[in-house]
Amino acid sequence: MNMNKLKGLLIMMMGSIFGGCIQPDGIHTMNANAFEKAIQAPDVQLIDVRTADEFAAGKIGNAANIDVLQPDFLRQVQARFSTEKPVFVYCRSGKRSLNAARKLQKAGFTVNNLQGGILEWEQAGKPIASSDTKL
Repeated sequence: MNMNKLKGLLIMMMGSIFGGCIQPDGIHTMNANAFEKAIQAPDVQLIDVRTADEFAAGKIGNAANIDVLQPDFLRQVQARFSTEKPVFVYCRSGKRSLNAARKLQKAGFTVNNLQGGILEWEQAGKPIASSDTKL
């Protein structure tokens, strides 16, 4: 393998390891740094899929709260968000948001999931907003 191909392969691998990866189902999972950068885009569709009590304790940016455990989760998301723009989801540790991401992806959304959830976000020193704050 020539040196240029090797360098390209290493760059792609590092990007996947440190920035995020695409799951086999087409869901893009990102670490806290990549997620923070991505949600800086204007009119980002950011959804906190935790319970209302968890959301009340603090959120990321201007996230809307739609609990993935509620039976009408998908209907609520479809009523408020567009399939024309990517959706960013997170929960406490990443398990519920991956479940939400799978539901949304099947419904036609392009989904980005925060790896490790808000716990990883906080561990990385990222800001938490109060749930009544609009950023």
